Formats: sequence, C-alpha cells, structure tokens
Amino acid sequence: MLIAKPCVVTLTWALSDAQNRPIDELKEPTEFFFGGEDLLPKVEETLTGQEAGFEAHLHLEPEHAFGDYDPQLVCFEDRKLFPEGIEEGMQFEGLPEGAATEDMPSDTIFTITEIYPSHVVLDGNHPLAGIALRISIKVLDVREATEDEIAAGSVGSSPVGLADGAPPDEPLH
Repeated sequence: MLIAKPCVVTLTWALSDAQNRPIDELKEPTEFFFGGEDLLPKVEETLTGQEAGFEAHLHLEPEHAFGDYDPQLVCFEDRKLFPEGIEEGMQFEGLPEGAATEDMPSDTIFTITEIYPSHVVLDGNHPLAGIALRISIKVLDVREATEDEIAAGSVGSSPVGLADGAPPDEPLH
C-alpha cells in the first residue's frame, strides 16, 4: 500500500542535531496517523507515495522542524506561584494563576528551565526550537486508517509523536 492521507504508517527513526549528536531514537516500531498532526509536514511530504521498506535521511532547518527560537516566550514568574517540589524540566500548560507576565498564549506548554529563591524561569518554546535536525526514518508498514483514527486524527495507542511539544527525552504523543 502506498502512503497517502489518511493512513497509518509504522516507523522507526533516529533523530540528531546538525552536528549528528543524538537527540532521540525510536527503536520499537510505532504507528503514526499520516495526514494529521503526528508528523512534521516535511516528513509527511517525504513519505507521500512511498511504501513499506522506504528509508529516508532528512535535514530539516528550524522553520521546517520546530520553528525558530522566540525569546519572547521566555518569562520570569514569582517563585511563590509554584508548589514545593518543582524541578527544572517540568512542563505544564499555560502560566500559573496570578502570573505577572501578560500576553502569553494560554495553550502554550511551558518548561521550567531555572529555579531561583525569588523566581522561576519559564520557556514556552519547543525544546527543539531553533535547532536544525537530521532524521533517518524507516517505514516498516502502511495500513488503512480506521474510521475512529480518521475521526481522531491520531492513532490512539501511539506513545510517541514527532510534531508535538514534548521534549525528546519525555514520552511524545
């Protein structure tokens, strides 16, 4: 079966930065909904019309991956707004109630990058923003998407995704 929207592709991949430093490797074959938002547009473009057994090695500039780094998405908030036990790397959607920073998108996933006694540094950029990427992909299988998958725009059991905002060492979905 040729890869065409909508379908489900089973992939493995290795992701590295432009200097070939490893970022993420998906060794276990994983299904992704093709034609939704599970995969980056340039990855879907490369896979379109291919079939099981296809391999590709892509170089993606930031604008074709996770975008340029936007310093406007970094803010400093009072430490008192956060519970005890927070750690660098923790993520949450939106700013905490009572935040002093205005005009930040409420649906942004923020990552705690630094914690000080008086304030916490939050970054709303994707962890891979501003980074050129190299990705080696192998297509292991292609199948028709079910009606439920088409309606959801996703494969429900897929633990990993390449187009979302989770950091590469956390489960992506």
